Amino acid sequence: MDNATGGWGHINVDQIAQSDKPPWKIVARERELTIEKRYLHFPVKNAERKGRKQRVAVLVDGAVVREFEMDLSDTPDWFAHLDVSAWRGKKATVRVDKLAEESKVLDLVAQADTIWDAGQVYREPLRAQLHFSPRRGWNNDPNGMVFADGEYHLYFQHNPYGWPHGNMHWGHAVSRDMLHWQELPIAIRPREFGDWVFSGSAVVDKNNTSGWKKGDNELIVAAFTSTARGECIVYSNDRGRAFQEFEGNPVVKHKGRDPRLFWYAPGKRWVMAVYDEVEKERYIAFYTSPDLKTWTFQSRIAGFYECPDIFELSGKWVLTAADSDYMVGTFDGKKFTPETPKLKGQLGKGFYAAQTFSHEPKGRVVQIGWLHTTTPGMPFNQAMSLPLELGLRESRLTWTPVEELKSLREGPAKGGELLEVRAECDANVTLTIRGATISYDASKREIVVNDHRAPAPLVDGKQRLIVYVDRTALEVFASGGLTYVPMPFTPKPEDQSVGVTSGKVQSLQVYKLKSCWSRTQ
Repeated sequence: MDNATGGWGHINVDQIAQSDKPPWKIVARERELTIEKRYLHFPVKNAERKGRKQRVAVLVDGAVVREFEMDLSDTPDWFAHLDVSAWRGKKATVRVDKLAEESKVLDLVAQADTIWDAGQVYREPLRAQLHFSPRRGWNNDPNGMVFADGEYHLYFQHNPYGWPHGNMHWGHAVSRDMLHWQELPIAIRPREFGDWVFSGSAVVDKNNTSGWKKGDNELIVAAFTSTARGECIVYSNDRGRAFQEFEGNPVVKHKGRDPRLFWYAPGKRWVMAVYDEVEKERYIAFYTSPDLKTWTFQSRIAGFYECPDIFELSGKWVLTAADSDYMVGTFDGKKFTPETPKLKGQLGKGFYAAQTFSHEPKGRVVQIGWLHTTTPGMPFNQAMSLPLELGLRESRLTWTPVEELKSLREGPAKGGELLEVRAECDANVTLTIRGATISYDASKREIVVNDHRAPAPLVDGKQRLIVYVDRTALEVFASGGLTYVPMPFTPKPEDQSVGVTSGKVQSLQVYKLKSCWSRTQ
């Protein structure tokens, strides 16, 4: 091109060629192989590239055994794994609905007995060390939180085949203390492509009201939303590792999702609290059942959206939903009657769809929520909050970190990467912890976390702050737990300092913490 600066110019072209073949062509492609290892590894890209997702099917003996969407790439960020051990020794076909003719993606599909880059799992630079996240892929809502046979079970919304939301399965992890999690194989898979396994809950059928119990293990029964069918029931006699479908599914069909099961002892019945939409209005509906099989509609209450939870606390009942706002009232086994207006729950950012454990062995109400952490470039995405013990003070919920977290303390310190900080004051003060700023404004009775304000009254004339800092998250507790401020936050790795930058604290305790993954590597 010449150097003209006016409204014209020209381009010199050496050659223009014509061809009947476009520079690339999108076609369906497939590859045959014999399954020799536990996993197939698929090359995937992290970024959500519009229109780039492919539909992938794995066929054995001519039948589709797994089908999902993923963003396959010749230049992958990581490799997603698919467990194919059930078909070891068989011939399989990997079929992709659209690939460029020149693509080498299918050549990159590999077999292995371990997941991709297994030696670095839990050691990645943006891997939360105090908060659960899956080894690979996306997570969102906690599901099926239940204690059975000595284990806390954390099921969760999971995309095993990509960094963004999609392909919803129930992932699964277990723990003895809610801190050190062991991720197990996927617990509930979609029956077919498009019939995704959305959120739900789990209980132990201690009295075998369903008649499904076999063997010595506790009978775990779960409910989830099948996106193609409705509310479905499954059950497990093998400690929650594998589930069998109830042949009468779906047990409830309606415009809604996210069933929460619990046993209402006074009425000797099961209750399902489930999000419900009627004539464009949003509700929580209540159904009851004597046996987890046959369900009868009882009532609904307006004003809540998605992921309901209901639990008894200090003689009252608390009804909450995905945003964690809640009402306190009474429940007679069929109808929730509020005694308060809807009250504000958590006061931070990026905390959603929290659920409490069924059958918590110490009689506590313990909650975990989905924490919207940011992990660019990693082979995993999102995390869970710390386990939080709930209380009730004058009809207001309180959130406090569970006592088990103290077991992670390595001892008093002046700073560190993973930190628990406790401070007490009664006047203005500002703490800086790994670059995060946490201030108490005494005149406004507020705490300010990285410029985010939340009400925080004094309790017994004092403000007591508890702060947990991880690689991608910050959780702040104030006012005896009345104020809970979770927040995605990624400190600079080199900044491990803790200091009082203005005002004066009456006490300051800093603990360096151990990684929750230390026992599982």
